[in-house]
Amino acid sequence: MVVSEVFGKTESGEVVIKYSFKNSNGLELDVISFGATFVSLKCPDRNGKIDDVVLGYDNLEDYLSNPPYFGATIGRVANRIANGKFSLDGKEYHLDINDPPNSLHGGWIGFNKHNWKGVVKDDTAVKFTYISPDGDEGYPGELTAHITFTLTDNNEVKLNYEATTKAPTILNLTSHGYFNLAGQLVFYCLLLTGLYVRWTMMFLDHIAQINANTYLPTNDVQIPTGEKCSVSSPNSAFDFIKPKRIGQDIAEVPGGGYDNNYCLPAESKECCAEVYHPPSGRVVKVFTDQPGVQFYTANGLDGISGKGGVLYHKYGAFCLEAQNYPDAINQPNFPSPILRPGEIYKQKTVYKFDVK
Repeated sequence: MVVSEVFGKTESGEVVIKYSFKNSNGLELDVISFGATFVSLKCPDRNGKIDDVVLGYDNLEDYLSNPPYFGATIGRVANRIANGKFSLDGKEYHLDINDPPNSLHGGWIGFNKHNWKGVVKDDTAVKFTYISPDGDEGYPGELTAHITFTLTDNNEVKLNYEATTKAPTILNLTSHGYFNLAGQLVFYCLLLTGLYVRWTMMFLDHIAQINANTYLPTNDVQIPTGEKCSVSSPNSAFDFIKPKRIGQDIAEVPGGGYDNNYCLPAESKECCAEVYHPPSGRVVKVFTDQPGVQFYTANGLDGISGKGGVLYHKYGAFCLEAQNYPDAINQPNFPSPILRPGEIYKQKTVYKFDVK
């Protein structure tokens, strides 16, 4: 069952709706129409205790800003485009440089900054629609994008994306959820007692496994070099083929944490990534039809105030963002992000929650 209510209004007076799902196992999901954003995901631990496992805010005002993109749908193009420019069919396009010297996550006013139209489907899903005009943030072609959120009784949060365009364009959609399987209540209690260091250690003790033999190394401004690198090179820091603590090798990662795209096996229906929190027993498994998944350890969080007034710091969460390779339009060896009239962009990603 899906229940809807007003979450607030944008500065221009648009009404933002919150949609609340609950399945037969007690899993609860809240999403809002602004940015097609999921704002809460409450799931039980091995003892049946329910807690919120995603970072975010308590009110719309903070989501209107939302510098870290907590829970938001990202588009037109997720991740970075080098120098904010690309060529398509012989014409060069220039995008907003919102992450100098690059364009990031669709520009200053990406899909996360728009109020999508939501429609409840079959009492278990909500379908959001946004029509992006020709020239939106510099991207060509009028684009109609849909994302459907579904909560199943198998504890799956399903994200189904579709899009069509009236002129050739580029597209790479994803969802930017920040997860911490320890739960918000633990976060809140530890920060109230000043034990931030302990909280960081608890996050780094999550056990991660990523089904990828290669990843995309990047330059000093986070643009892929164009090559695929073995996860065992130059050392084992990027190797999550076998489960290991997120914090085990994080000190060896350039830039102070993980923010890299892992190259997934083609057309694999297997779980592409799994993260386990031993103290609570919570597990999340990710399935996708995309060629890559961006693994990010919230290296950029700097004490931003979130739910309950707690301050979210570096290593406060992880993201597993299913997507095409970053800067694919400028990298001839990467899967093409081009969408043309008459074609339908489709993407499926599933987050499945469990305990052990």
